[in-house]
Amino acid sequence: MAEPILEVKDLVKHYPLHQGILFKKQVGAVKAVDGISFELHKGETLGIVGESGCGKSTLAKVLMNLERATSGQVLYKGEDISRLSGAALKAVRRNIQMVFQDPYTSLNPRMTVGDIIGEPFEIHPEVAPKGDRRKAVQDLLDVVGLNPEYINRYPHQFSGGQRQRIGIARGLALKPEVIICDEPVSALDVSVQAQVINLLEQLQKDFELSYMFIAHDLSIVRHISDRVGVMYLGRMVEIGSDEEIYEHATHPYTQALLSAVPVPDPTGREGRERIILSGDIPSPANPPSGCRFRTRCWKAEERCSTELPLLAVPEIGEGPAKHASACHFAAVREPLAAAS
Repeated sequence: MAEPILEVKDLVKHYPLHQGILFKKQVGAVKAVDGISFELHKGETLGIVGESGCGKSTLAKVLMNLERATSGQVLYKGEDISRLSGAALKAVRRNIQMVFQDPYTSLNPRMTVGDIIGEPFEIHPEVAPKGDRRKAVQDLLDVVGLNPEYINRYPHQFSGGQRQRIGIARGLALKPEVIICDEPVSALDVSVQAQVINLLEQLQKDFELSYMFIAHDLSIVRHISDRVGVMYLGRMVEIGSDEEIYEHATHPYTQALLSAVPVPDPTGREGRERIILSGDIPSPANPPSGCRFRTRCWKAEERCSTELPLLAVPEIGEGPAKHASACHFAAVREPLAAAS
């Protein structure tokens, strides 16, 4: 496989916890992202799934340098961009853009659609000369399925799906190679979600884009992703192709997530085992020792409390699994195949 366009190595983002009023003393840290590694290749979509609070959105912000990494590396075409600032960071951001979760708050209500989509050209005037910007904005509106004549309208004059299309057009303005989508359809109606997903897939084909697609809806992630990474409490617990994850999940947490996916056809529920997790998600400020999932895992043993499982390809039966899983006792749970 070709060199990855984006590579993340042991990425960590901790938020310090302080105590005191005058002389603040650090007494701990919220471990939002705690040692994540993965690769993203050109033209690929990597889906990131997990419960709310597992660190998905923080990961996106760190990749965009909206939040500074505590440690680790984010390599874009081999260059570490995690410590860049000023003109160097500005240059990189032209190639890595973001589509935000909420189309109602990510657009400035005081700006017209033309100003919103054209704002990137003010920062990077080399992309579109001043005299060509109106035409460039209208072309972008057309690309995302909106009437170019809407250029002088304001965000409140659009529906949620249309606003998200405006956000996508803004992300495309600088002709990036990578787009990070932070739950871009979670605030939309189901029918509108399908339209936006189809648009993203078409744009990927037309512009050879690479996506990191963050979501909590497993069915949407499976539809759009080539590979899927599963996060739990700031760590990646399993990563593989969509077929490997959805048909042959090996980590207990992934198996529990898949068992909760609704099945529209009643006949598909027969013989399907539902996994009910006990307990609550631990605090990221005080995660369990060893395996972070052990306090809710039915496979947990003494080893799990003292030894942190590495994200690696486990041995299963007579041969190795095809994808990486961070579990000491990773094994395929065959009944979950019905969840697809």
